Amino acid sequence: MQRWIAPFLLPLLAHASPCPDWPAQRAASEITALARQIARWDDAYHNHGQTQVADELYDQARQRLLDWQRCYPSTLPELPGPLTGSAGSLDHPVPQTGLHKLSDADTAAWIASRQNLWIQPKVDGVAVTLVYRNGRLQQAISRGNGRSGQDWSARVKQLPAVPQQLPRPLDAVLQGELYWRLKQHVQARDGSAGARGKVAGAMARQQPDTQQAAAIGLFVWDWPDGPAEMSERLQQLAQLGFPDSQTHTHPLHDINQARQWRQHWYQQPQDFATDGVVIRQGSRPPGNRWRAEAPNWAIAWKHPAHQALAVVQRVEFSIGRSGRITPILHLQPADLDERRISRVALGSLQRWQALDVHPGDQVAISLAGQTIPRLDQVIWRSPQRTALSIPRPEDYHELSCWRPTPGCQQQFQARLAWLSSRRGLAMSGIGPNTWNALPLEHLLDWLTLDAKALQRLPGIGQRRAKQLLETFAQARQRPLRQWLDALGAPSGYDSRAVTDWHSLTHRDLAGWLSQPGINRQKARRLAAFFHHPEVRALGSQLQNEGIPAFQPDSHRLTTGGQSDQ
Repeated sequence: MQRWIAPFLLPLLAHASPCPDWPAQRAASEITALARQIARWDDAYHNHGQTQVADELYDQARQRLLDWQRCYPSTLPELPGPLTGSAGSLDHPVPQTGLHKLSDADTAAWIASRQNLWIQPKVDGVAVTLVYRNGRLQQAISRGNGRSGQDWSARVKQLPAVPQQLPRPLDAVLQGELYWRLKQHVQARDGSAGARGKVAGAMARQQPDTQQAAAIGLFVWDWPDGPAEMSERLQQLAQLGFPDSQTHTHPLHDINQARQWRQHWYQQPQDFATDGVVIRQGSRPPGNRWRAEAPNWAIAWKHPAHQALAVVQRVEFSIGRSGRITPILHLQPADLDERRISRVALGSLQRWQALDVHPGDQVAISLAGQTIPRLDQVIWRSPQRTALSIPRPEDYHELSCWRPTPGCQQQFQARLAWLSSRRGLAMSGIGPNTWNALPLEHLLDWLTLDAKALQRLPGIGQRRAKQLLETFAQARQRPLRQWLDALGAPSGYDSRAVTDWHSLTHRDLAGWLSQPGINRQKARRLAAFFHHPEVRALGSQLQNEGIPAFQPDSHRLTTGGQSDQ
């Protein structure tokens, strides 16, 4: 159904948003900018038939604007209505009411407190009022502001799905949804598929073409002054030529049955898009008592949101062991599919540069494979662009940052984390927190620590010191190939052709190219690694520490190994 904002929060927004810590001037700037953006979306949608942002994101953006106004009540005294400027010149004979959108818990409570309930899909299209006089279609009026709308009579009369003449010569006002016909549409899989925007676009034209007209269906969801009983209303609607109403409206007894129908329309193929269900009482006041506001006799229970609108609080640039720079957005926590999302990785510095995301921006996030948060798009940019310290890509690569010098702390810590991981020396119980607690100036300084040195460190007692030393001792005995993986050596060479550290560090580019399966790019990487001064220094340190795999007479290079990371 068409956009309608009610004072109830969507399920996604069950947690109230905290107030931003802004001075008054910035609050005025942010609130005014977001209000203008929402007004542009409203104008595009209601007056030009263009959907510039998904409905669930629009709803969240408008709710955020209301939250900000609550935090700064003097900044924007009156928010423009979502339907401002779209009213048109025709009054609805019976106002279109809109719906409260309730959470799961509130929906269950609402159902439990009422009787004579019916459920139907919340068909995702554009709302329309049809006025029949003496059985003939006289007017079709757009949703507008609920009280008045635009004259769509000429356009709607071109739609085959809308009867021009009823079987009986009666006067009737019907309210329903013009929807885009789809084939085998599964809402959980396909989302909205842009169906609503297609209908809105067709209705924005003076004359929809024949193909567009045939693609538009009609679902009548209410007959304000029809028979008093729902079952009789549905039966007569079917007889009048509106069979979808009876086909898709069912009696409802409890919340469990409501869940089943909601899942049915969410998971099973339909010929329309749907963004939830509508639950109605069979009896309601006569049409002359209806108002252009959400009533108490019907509510909407929406499907789980596919996307959440999240505020970016901070942008971090994480530098990994190989020097790869990964931008990470730290978000004001948002709920998505029963998960709280507080951060999302962008994958590459190039993508961040293309998106130009800064703190204060609002982004659409979803779940890839239902588990991994991903950024879909930037929905709105804060007018205040915060300066960021951005790492230079040329400063970081697989041979940089062997020591925690300024600018190298992240990559150095990533090297330590890799070294102790299962893909390295498999140092059980040692991870980033342990490394952060140790005073290391070089990658292998932990080899020189004894019990006394460890126990002098905060948080490390006698028992923990003993555990660490035992783990360090086990790491000393790892074979050469495992040590090479831990140090970050490129993989892909035939380990059977090399038996000791000396051979590896003295093989030149031509020597690597002569090895089976080694191309020029791989040969360059191998030669660069084993000839690098820091790597050779680490090898010398390991020899001096008596590590068996690095002794001149060692034959401890084993087969296998890890993939190049």
